[in-house]
Amino acid sequence: MFRKALYYLDRVLTFFEDWTLFLTVMVALLALFVSVVTRYTITYTLTWPEELVREVIMYTTFIGSSAAVKNRALIRIDALPNLVPWIRKPLDFLNHAAVLVFAVFMTYYGWKLVKLQYVTHQTTIILKIPQYLLYCMLPLMGILMILRLIHVVTEDITGKPIRKPGETQAG
Repeated sequence: MFRKALYYLDRVLTFFEDWTLFLTVMVALLALFVSVVTRYTITYTLTWPEELVREVIMYTTFIGSSAAVKNRALIRIDALPNLVPWIRKPLDFLNHAAVLVFAVFMTYYGWKLVKLQYVTHQTTIILKIPQYLLYCMLPLMGILMILRLIHVVTEDITGKPIRKPGETQAG
């Protein structure tokens, strides 16, 4: 039952990550295209695309960190596990613990920053986007990383990848 829930949670999170990342990057590319066209055709520089792209880069970085946990693509030094293979598992769990501490930290302090930005009513300079909406990326990233970490740790403990319910090893 738990593995089935993890499978469906993975599907939902993957859908969310993939589509939000795709849409935000496409919006940023379109904004930069408009900016370049106006700069070179009518010699007028738009300022809002630069701010939009900066916010999209932050969003893709934070949401991409969740995908990095899922794909086991976090930065790590693997010289010691390559020299001493038996130490790989304990170091993997130490790595998972460090990621968990980081994710909890980002969730807790990110939420505090969201509340602070909400109370102070700050907005971005050009687009006038409320800052608290942008700071919502921090606790969201922390929660997504925790959920992805549960998935990865479950696979590490059981030694089996989480598959579609009813799917066998060969399927």
